[in-house]
Amino acid sequence: MTTSTLSVLVENKPGVLARISALFSRRGFNIESLAVGPTEDPDISRMTIVVQVDRLPLEQVTKQLNKLVNVIKIVELDPTAAVQREIVLIKVSATPETRSGVLEMAGMFRSRIVDVASDSLTIEATGERGKLEALLAALQPYGVRELVQSGVVALGRGSRSITDRTKQTA
Repeated sequence: MTTSTLSVLVENKPGVLARISALFSRRGFNIESLAVGPTEDPDISRMTIVVQVDRLPLEQVTKQLNKLVNVIKIVELDPTAAVQREIVLIKVSATPETRSGVLEMAGMFRSRIVDVASDSLTIEATGERGKLEALLAALQPYGVRELVQSGVVALGRGSRSITDRTKQTA
C-alpha cells in the first residue's frame, strides 16, 4: 500500500463531505487525513484527502468520485511536486524550572508560543509531518498535556493551479 494525497475541488454545498467520505468507507479505505476549506471562489471548496491504498483501488475510487455530482476536479498530488503542511497545537507543562527549555525547543523548530499560563505553554507549529513528529518527541520529556493536529493541506508547486481550468469554464 502507498500513501496518496488527493486534492478534490467540490461545490461548496451541504452533504458533499458526507458523500465523499462514505464512498471511501464503502470501499473499506481509512482516510488518514482530511482537510476541507473554501478556495478563492466561495462556491468551491478544496478537500485534501490522504489515504493509504493500492494503486488500482485508488483509480477505481477516483473514477467513482468523478461520478459524484458535486465533484468538480480531482488531482493526485505527487509529494515531490507539492507543498504539504500540517498545523499542530501542543500544550506543554512548563514550570518555572522548565519554561526556558520549552521556549528554546519551540524556537529551534521555528514554532510560536500562542498561549501562556502559570503552569503551561501552548505551542503552534506548522510544517511537514516529520518536523512536527520531531518537535513532539522533543517536547515529550517536559510533559505534553494536550495536542491537536490538523490534516494535511497541499498545493502543487509552480504557477499552475488546479482551479485554472475551472475559472475559464465558469
